[in-house]
Amino acid sequence: MFRSRAKDEKAQAADKALVTDSNETRHPEAPKGRPTPKRSAAQSQRRSVANTPTTRKEAAKRGREERRAALEKQRNALAGGDERYLPARDKGPVRKFARDFIDSRFNIAEFFLPMAVVILVLSMVQVPALQNIALLLWLIVIVLIVLDSVVTGFRIKKRLAERFPDDNKRGAVAYALMRSLQMRRLRLPKPQVKRGERP
Repeated sequence: MFRSRAKDEKAQAADKALVTDSNETRHPEAPKGRPTPKRSAAQSQRRSVANTPTTRKEAAKRGREERRAALEKQRNALAGGDERYLPARDKGPVRKFARDFIDSRFNIAEFFLPMAVVILVLSMVQVPALQNIALLLWLIVIVLIVLDSVVTGFRIKKRLAERFPDDNKRGAVAYALMRSLQMRRLRLPKPQVKRGERP
């Protein structure tokens, strides 16, 4: 009833400012309709806008640098076992357990390459007896690798079912068997357990 006319005008201007589009100029005394950002947030937003590449060339250069940095992190993770930067195929507790299970034991398959070289040298010698021995050795090695892989596959499948009953174990056995075919020092990610140590 006794309100001043100036206050009524301010309230009407504020209501207009809330309803009008953002293209129109706002009344200087009308509320903004949003909280004022903190200084740190405003500075980081300004910095991100300033760092945005302006040309395609700059964007491509920045993309290359980011990919190079990501690959470097991945390479370091493969050498050191840092789970955060490992490739997708090596990530997760199931894959880590599969790696540790294989690295903790001797596998016949990991000696395949040295044995293959020996057998190849024997088969190249022009002595029929040595060539027959090389062929026999080749068959023995293949049979031993298949048997060892089957036994390892069953054992790791059982251990994974006990240790990770609710997790997705798809492809973990094949992943472990492929790792067992590599020589220990050439495996990536590098082995984190010693032979004979329980994972």
